[in-house]
Amino acid sequence: MPTPVLLLGEQHDAPEHQALQRDVVQALAARGQLGALVMEMAEQGRQTTGLPADASEARVREALNWTDQGGWPWPVYSAVVMAAVRAGVPVLGGDLPRSQMRTAMATDALEGRIGSAVLQEQRQGIREGHCDLLPESQIAPMTRIQLARDDTMARTVAAAVAKAGAGKTVVLVAGNGHVRRDLGVPLYLPKELAYRVVIAQAGTSRTVPPADVVWPTPAQPPRDHCAELRQQFKR
Repeated sequence: MPTPVLLLGEQHDAPEHQALQRDVVQALAARGQLGALVMEMAEQGRQTTGLPADASEARVREALNWTDQGGWPWPVYSAVVMAAVRAGVPVLGGDLPRSQMRTAMATDALEGRIGSAVLQEQRQGIREGHCDLLPESQIAPMTRIQLARDDTMARTVAAAVAKAGAGKTVVLVAGNGHVRRDLGVPLYLPKELAYRVVIAQAGTSRTVPPADVVWPTPAQPPRDHCAELRQQFKR
């Protein structure tokens, strides 16, 4: 019996990870088990439902409102998205719509659902992820967006499972931080919904990611993300 939900985590700049996602989607589709593909890289409400299996990439991008200006280069993810489309399986945007971000920043409702320890770890992740460049006043609002994104993806996945029916697997493709069992989307899924977490990890790590399976891939070339972010802040 396939798992109803498969959460595939990635490092966004590791091409081996997107190749693994494509292979998983193709394998599930070949067995008739793929219920839907949910992508962090497109907003909730955007979907390919109704498009024919031979739809062009341009039509698929239009349906998902996928522009490279959104920060997700289409060539990086086209193979996994089109693998689902070609199989006649819907691709669904799972991310919090930009139009809802301001409301999310001002709403603390999700903070009570995850507990203080998880909340503090999420806030610390926001600090470190922005290389301690954010003013402290922005940490709580930015964390609320992170929580809202995880909740939105979870609700999209749960709805897709209900629509797909028994014996199908809904796959979520998202960054590793979003699929972590202890911090991310799993905290917002219905308690009765079974799932598995696969984290793709480039290079070695001293810590074991909170996942059912860790997929090791070659390390990526060293990159100073903080130097890049400091340049952005200067601009």
